[in-house]
Amino acid sequence: MAERTLIYLDHAATSWPKPPEVTDAVMKAMLHDAANPGRGSHAMAVRASRILFDTRKQLAKLFNIRNPNDIAFTSNTTMALNMAIKGFVKPGDHVIATSVEHNSVRRPLHYLEQQMKLEVTYMESDTTGRIRVEAIEDAIQPNTSLMIVNHSSNLLGTILPVADIGAIAKKHGVKLLVDAAQSAGILPVDVQAMGIHMLAFPGHKGLLGPQGTGGLYIAPELELEPLLHGGTGSQSEAPHQPLVRPDRYEAGTQNTPGLAGLQAGVRHVLSETVERIYAHEWELTQRLIEGLNGVEGIHVMGPSLGEARTGIVAFYLDGIDPSELSFILDQHYHIAVRAGFHCTPLAHAAAGTSSTGAVRASVGYSTTVDEVDACIQAVKEIREQYRI
Repeated sequence: MAERTLIYLDHAATSWPKPPEVTDAVMKAMLHDAANPGRGSHAMAVRASRILFDTRKQLAKLFNIRNPNDIAFTSNTTMALNMAIKGFVKPGDHVIATSVEHNSVRRPLHYLEQQMKLEVTYMESDTTGRIRVEAIEDAIQPNTSLMIVNHSSNLLGTILPVADIGAIAKKHGVKLLVDAAQSAGILPVDVQAMGIHMLAFPGHKGLLGPQGTGGLYIAPELELEPLLHGGTGSQSEAPHQPLVRPDRYEAGTQNTPGLAGLQAGVRHVLSETVERIYAHEWELTQRLIEGLNGVEGIHVMGPSLGEARTGIVAFYLDGIDPSELSFILDQHYHIAVRAGFHCTPLAHAAAGTSSTGAVRASVGYSTTVDEVDACIQAVKEIREQYRI
């Protein structure tokens, strides 16, 4: 019997499948451009360096970054957020974050609270993840140095008003760090217009690149303490980390094949446009929400039907543990979703699911209407079986 086709609804974790040009670019780099970038003047090393620079240029175009060298490559968003937080805050600072932050923000902040006299205020959200912008301004203190905002919740799909928050940060002379893990390549991100001083992004989600890629935009007026120290291929005679960007923040050999794939993914996004990608994902999420709302005992989390959100639909079903529901969807229906607490306990607390967790289905650029309908039908059938 032929193997059933996988229905992949876990794009919030990583996008799959990648566009063919992404895998082609990775293979081409592995076969022809696999030297160490910046570590030699021979032709292959120069080509490898060119891959990195051209990838920065494409990212700068997507995010309206004036100088591509203000982008430091990382292995993922978690590393980028750690680089931003640990490299910027000082003892005695006050940081404002939101209650929909990922553990990649919460845990570094918790660590620094223990290690230095850092104050952190988490802005409460409603059950759908919305934050009152006015409350953020009220929370600013004389020692507030940084605001951290999750552009879109990885649990609820809620889109936070980054531009409005950026305007408040500018008014008070506070720097803004944005976690674009669920928005890069899906929502318009303009670091100039939105007042973003640091932007942490993954390469392997909405940008459609390989895993092990990501980056941090650092505004030119900011100087961070490097997270890593080591070889950069430049100023090798000096005992200190170079001051020039991006070398200051990129110790060690970069993932040239992965970044070649990321470049191809960003080009794909630029060609399709984030507006079309978002419209496609929004229509699918609306169809999924509407279908799930028709299942007795289902609870869909996040913004209501018809409201703006990214391609994430979290839900739970009365009487069925989310992990069990996810397991049945995988084993019996070949539908890949994620269950649990999604590395965001603060968002679960806001949504009222701290004790249960939830199932998260997340669509992507390649998801089809038929796949969404198959997920709805599977949940209906599982519900009926539990009623027998």
